[in-house]
Amino acid sequence: MGVQLVVSLLAASIMQRMAPHCSFARWLLCNGSLFRFKHPSEGELCALAGKQIPKTNRRDRRQNGNGENKPLTVPKDIDLNLESAPVTVLDALVLRFFVEYQWLVDFAVYAAGVYIFTEGYYSVVDASKEVNIGAIWCVLTVFFCLYPFWLQVHTVHYFRSDEGGERSVCLAFGFLSLLVAMLVLVVREDYLEFGLEPGFNSLFDNLEVFAKQQGYEWVPVTKLTVKLGLAAICAFIGALLAFPGLRLAQTHLDAVKMNAGRPVIQVLLHISFLSPLVILILWVKPIARDFLANAPMGKTTITLIPSSTFNSVRLWVVVGLCFLRLLLTRFHLQAYLHLAPKWVEQMKKEAGRIAAIDIQRKVTRVFCYLTVVTMQYVIPVLLVLFSTLAMKSLGDYSWGIGQETPGVTPAAVLPTAAPPVVKFEEDEDAEDMEEDIQATAAHLAEVFTTLRAVLTPLFFRGLFAFFTWWVAACQVISSLFGIYFHQYLMQN
Repeated sequence: MGVQLVVSLLAASIMQRMAPHCSFARWLLCNGSLFRFKHPSEGELCALAGKQIPKTNRRDRRQNGNGENKPLTVPKDIDLNLESAPVTVLDALVLRFFVEYQWLVDFAVYAAGVYIFTEGYYSVVDASKEVNIGAIWCVLTVFFCLYPFWLQVHTVHYFRSDEGGERSVCLAFGFLSLLVAMLVLVVREDYLEFGLEPGFNSLFDNLEVFAKQQGYEWVPVTKLTVKLGLAAICAFIGALLAFPGLRLAQTHLDAVKMNAGRPVIQVLLHISFLSPLVILILWVKPIARDFLANAPMGKTTITLIPSSTFNSVRLWVVVGLCFLRLLLTRFHLQAYLHLAPKWVEQMKKEAGRIAAIDIQRKVTRVFCYLTVVTMQYVIPVLLVLFSTLAMKSLGDYSWGIGQETPGVTPAAVLPTAAPPVVKFEEDEDAEDMEEDIQATAAHLAEVFTTLRAVLTPLFFRGLFAFFTWWVAACQVISSLFGIYFHQYLMQN
C-alpha cells in the first residue's frame, strides 16, 4: 500500500478536521445562489385580508365559547407574495438529515480526490502489485450512497407513514424492478455486453481451485441461483430509486419553465435528463459498439470508434454526463424551492378560506426538505460515477482513447505464500517483535494475493458494468413515469 495508504489516511484526517470549517456540501447549499421563501406571519396575512388580529389571539389562536381552538383563517384569493432570502448556513443547520447529507457529499469529494491521486500514481509508478486504495474508496462511496436512502429517505421514513401511499409506491417499483431485472439477466451478451457470464465463470473456477487448495470440498453454485440473488438486489435498488426519479421529473419540468428565456440552459437540462438513457444505450452492443465500429455510409462502412478503444470512450462519456448533471444541481434545487410560490399561486385560484397555520406549514415544509431533495438528486449521480470509476480501476480499463484496453484472463492457479523465515541477531524481545511484524505483513500479503486471484478484473468488469447500467435503468423508468404523472395525471 505504501504511498497510497499514507495519502488515504491523510485525506481521512483532513476530512475530519476541516468538516466544521470547510465543507463542499455546505457550500453547495449556502453559496448565495439558492433562494428560499419565508412563510408569512399571521399579522401579514391579516393585513392582506383586511382585518386585525384580536388581542386574545396575538400569541395563540382564538377560543370559542366551548373552549375549542379556532384557527385563524383568511381567504384563499388574497394577494400574497412570498419574500425570498438566500439560504445561509444557519438556515441549513436545522434542515432534516443535513448532517447525513454533509458527511456523504464531503466523503464523495475526498474519495474523488484520493482516486485522482491514485490514478496519477499508477501512471507514474509501476504499482501493479499494490492494492488500489482509490478503488476501495469508490466502492465504499457506493455503499454509503445506498445507506441514506435505506435508513432515512425511503424505507424507514416512508414505511412508518400512516398514509401508506409512499409505501405502495416503493413496493410497486420494487416488484417492477424485479421483473425487469429478471428479463435483463436472461438477455445474451451479444445484445447487452455487461460481461456477467465470463465474470461469473472466472469467479466460480477460481473459487473451486481455492477450495481444493485449502482442502475443502467444492459445492457447485448454479448461475440461476446467483442471478436470482442479483435480481433481488436489483429490486431493492429499484425501490430505493423510485422517489428520486419522480422528484427529478418534477424539478426538471419546473427548471425548464424557469429558464424559458435561456435556450442554452434548457438544452443542457434536457441532455442531463436524458443522460441515463444514453448510458443504457452505451451497453447495447448492436446500437453502440457494432454501429460505431461499422457505421453505414452509403454502400460502404466507416469506423467512427474502433472496438478496441470503445471501452475507454464509454468511460469518458459516462463520467462527462455525470459531471454535467452535477453542474446543473443548482437549477434543479431552485426549481424545487419555487414549489412554495407555485403552491401559493395555485391557492389564489381556489375559492373559500384556509387556516393561516396551513399556509405557513406548506411554505415551510418545502424548505425543510431541501437536503432530502438534494440527496435524491445527487446520490444517483454519485452511484453511477463511482461505480464507473471502480469498474475502470478494478476492471483494468484504460483512460487513453488511442490505447487498446488490455484483455484479462482468470487466474487458473491461486498462488500460496508462506511466511518468510527471518533470522535476527538481536535480543529475544526485539527478535520476537520483528518476527510478529514480518508474519503479519506476510499474512496480509497472502490474503490480498488470494483475493486478487479469486476476484479477477474480468469479474469486476461484469459486476460494475451491470450495476452502472441498472442504476441508470432505474432512473429512466422512474423519471419517465414521473414525467407522465406530473404532465398528465396531475393536470387531470
